Amino acid sequence: MAIKVRIPTPLRKLTNGSDEVSAEGRNISEIIENLESNFPGLKERICEADGKLRRFVNIYLNDEDIRFKKNLETELNENDELSIIPAIAGGAF
Repeated sequence: MAIKVRIPTPLRKLTNGSDEVSAEGRNISEIIENLESNFPGLKERICEADGKLRRFVNIYLNDEDIRFKKNLETELNENDELSIIPAIAGGAF
């Protein structure tokens, strides 16, 4: 099934400037693999070498952080939407 995936600005160079793409998969892990096959280099930007999400990357399924669900094994349903959100940190007062 096709899922809408929102792409953050820093990764849009990999999606030819698109802020939203469609990907196929039954769970988050399959979506990431499908994104990688369509947009090479995307997976290495959001996942560690072992396949786990990078610490500074959050993925939201319908506005819920997947880390509070089944993480990469979170199952998807028709009309679900994913958002890849880079964490923002740092700075000084």
